[in-house]
Amino acid sequence: MLSVIIPVFNERSTLPKVLDAVTRALPATAKEIIVVDDGSTDGTRQWLAETFPSERVRFTRFEVDSAGTLSPRSTADGPETELAIFYHARNAGKGAALRTGLAAAHGDVVVIQDADLEYDPQEWAKMFPLIAERKVADVVYGSRFHGAPHRSLYFHHYLGNRLISLLFNVLYNQLLQDIEVGYKMLSREVKDSLLLTCDDFGIEIEISAQIARQKKWRIYELGIAYYGRSYEEGKKIGWRDGFWALWYLLKFRVVPRVKRRT
Repeated sequence: MLSVIIPVFNERSTLPKVLDAVTRALPATAKEIIVVDDGSTDGTRQWLAETFPSERVRFTRFEVDSAGTLSPRSTADGPETELAIFYHARNAGKGAALRTGLAAAHGDVVVIQDADLEYDPQEWAKMFPLIAERKVADVVYGSRFHGAPHRSLYFHHYLGNRLISLLFNVLYNQLLQDIEVGYKMLSREVKDSLLLTCDDFGIEIEISAQIARQKKWRIYELGIAYYGRSYEEGKKIGWRDGFWALWYLLKFRVVPRVKRRT
């Protein structure tokens, strides 16, 4: 089973399309979709409550009408999907939402899916087999810089991402091109080994740092398409997050890793 973690904050316009796309991806694979609403104030929370009155529902596919309304349907064909929804009382940050979602995940493989439309779940068809079928990888990163279609947006974002990835590779002895990418797919064993603490976007660095410092997981990277958004279209990450990422790179390299209690 594939667990899909979707952290959500003010994505009313894109979330229905993302849920439909997630359900259609890897059609032969059973899925557990975990949506964590992180204190949305734009109607996302109300839409979720109206569309899914029960915070846990099972179905095989969505029916989408001309207005874009989603209705879960159960049919005899295809594997079952379970959708679970969690609500944060206030906005606590992407890291807090991911930690809630990861704690609830039960799948053999886990993937992080942002609630916007910057990443296409059809990319999983390339990532998932490396872990679940060929079993050559424990972790698979997408890379926006590996030759796939990539929307041209902000040079300073590109430069920041490249700098952060370079410093990560130097500090953690890796060869990854895109540390800040939203698509990170993990085996359940890797997910269970993480002891995450970040509430903000620093969770992206913390996940990678903990994986690298364990020095036992097989990490792969492959190119994915990137349909980036502008700030006018709803992009949230900013230059301050880039400076915090540099701090987290150093922090998680020198601070002793907390060990799980047995």
